[in-house]
Amino acid sequence: MMNAREDTDRSWTLLTNHGRVLLLIAKDPESRIRDLAEIAGVTERTAQAIVGDLESAGYLTKTRQGRRNVYAVHLQLPFRHPAEATHTVGELVGLFANDTVPERHVKK
Repeated sequence: MMNAREDTDRSWTLLTNHGRVLLLIAKDPESRIRDLAEIAGVTERTAQAIVGDLESAGYLTKTRQGRRNVYAVHLQLPFRHPAEATHTVGELVGLFANDTVPERHVKK
């Protein structure tokens, strides 16, 4: 049986780009689209579309502060797929971000 480290030829990952961008924003609510794209390994256009999707679905709120956007992640919202709908975004963020989301950026 092959372990995860030996399986480097495959191009898929366990997290979607949407999940990855959401986690990045939770870790740094003042992230720039350019930085999100670079870290997530997507284009800026894709990162912008993902942020738009997350905002439209209610997972994020974007607020303008000076020349920058600041995001708030809505941790209480459930996952979208029925198989995971009993879990919240906060559970995912807590798992990956070690509960380091600043309280001022969390909408409850």
